[in-house]
Amino acid sequence: MTLYFVGAGGIGMANLVRYYLRHGHRVAGYDRTESDLTRALVSEGAQLTYTDSEDEIPEEFRNSENTLVVMTPAVPESNRILSWFRNNGFEVIKRAALLGRITRNSKAICVAGSHGKTTTSSMIANILRESEVGCTAFLGGVLRNVNSNLVLNEKSEISVIEADEYDRSFHHLNPAIAIITSTDPDHLDIYGDEAHYLEAFSHFTSLIRPGGTLILHTGLKMRPAVQEGVKVMTYSTHDTSADWHAEDITYGPGTLTFTLVGPDGLRMERLSSGVPVEINIDNAVAAAAAALTAGASEEDVRRGLASFKGAKRRFEIWLDGTQPGGVVLIDDYAHSPAEVKASIASVRKLYPGKKLSVIFQPHLYTRTRDFASEFAEALSGADEVIMPEIYPARELPIEGVSSQMVLDKVDCNDKKYCERKDLPNLIKNSNFEILMTLGAADIERILPEAARILAGE
Repeated sequence: MTLYFVGAGGIGMANLVRYYLRHGHRVAGYDRTESDLTRALVSEGAQLTYTDSEDEIPEEFRNSENTLVVMTPAVPESNRILSWFRNNGFEVIKRAALLGRITRNSKAICVAGSHGKTTTSSMIANILRESEVGCTAFLGGVLRNVNSNLVLNEKSEISVIEADEYDRSFHHLNPAIAIITSTDPDHLDIYGDEAHYLEAFSHFTSLIRPGGTLILHTGLKMRPAVQEGVKVMTYSTHDTSADWHAEDITYGPGTLTFTLVGPDGLRMERLSSGVPVEINIDNAVAAAAAALTAGASEEDVRRGLASFKGAKRRFEIWLDGTQPGGVVLIDDYAHSPAEVKASIASVRKLYPGKKLSVIFQPHLYTRTRDFASEFAEALSGADEVIMPEIYPARELPIEGVSSQMVLDKVDCNDKKYCERKDLPNLIKNSNFEILMTLGAADIERILPEAARILAGE
């Protein structure tokens, strides 16, 4: 079988490209723009094009009898390559359906949530990958420990999957263990309102296999709809009524430790996370609960959390302040109000008394429109807020929706609009103590230049 991926450069598609390449399949695909990730895929054997034309499809992928076409929902229906495949009788499936096929015969640990799922699933993968349990993991970010978004172990019956709620993709999965980290409303362009969004998560819990486990964050609005025989456990950082929670949280210079408390008297003291920010305690508690439930030992958990280097773009520290100039540069994928608020709060705890400047690039017109007030409230926790234009991704502009509508509501003395192309020049002419870039768009592409400028190179 050959496979053609439409939208191959998306982080979630790329791990499937890698999976099939490593299993000896011929793989080709299209993406709108070239990136570090697409270049890596090409070096690994994928044939990729960046021109939306059916003429670019290689000859060996033009046979509908032996080519499976995989698409991401982010690709518009007007895409010419996608249309050609459909008009010529090819089987075209969504990424989530293919992921469901791969994982159906495994014991799948599926991590869902409006935020926290990438870090939590990456932590689980890092705990399990060097344990006797092992795992194959399909991650929504690049795990820095292995510099890939795919962890492959042919001998393990465990798979770890980041369960994406966009377009109800996670309804293709059949978890043995499911985690729900959060259900703050998102993707309302798909769901319409919060009630339908929460309903999608409830349906996801109904897909957990009998005898499986649901690990649910406390305080969520959604109601589980698990089948009979599914065990439901709760987790939290601070809520001591949860089955799994943290105690004795201690900050040191660049360190964070805590005690993990679990069922049946379990108590693991002085656990440390390799990425020592408060937001990761929640993720670590959930990851430890899932890994232990899957058969990992306490020592596996302790070692895997301590060695965790994080996922790229998840609270990734580019400059730690020890270089000339002493500026701290941090990048985080936070793109919902709750994530933005949590990231800013984590920086405040790590660097008390320092001036925090944030560049936030909004992602999607609909998300900006629906949560403008919430984003403004979250960003008001910074000392300085800089916003470029909205990154549209798959959307067309919406009249009256802009970055300025958020900036106008931000409550801080120093706030400004700056076009994306002018950000490097602004950085060059500013004096920062801590600069944090936030958002799910392409703000990461300025980071190499920003790091050189701020390091005085």
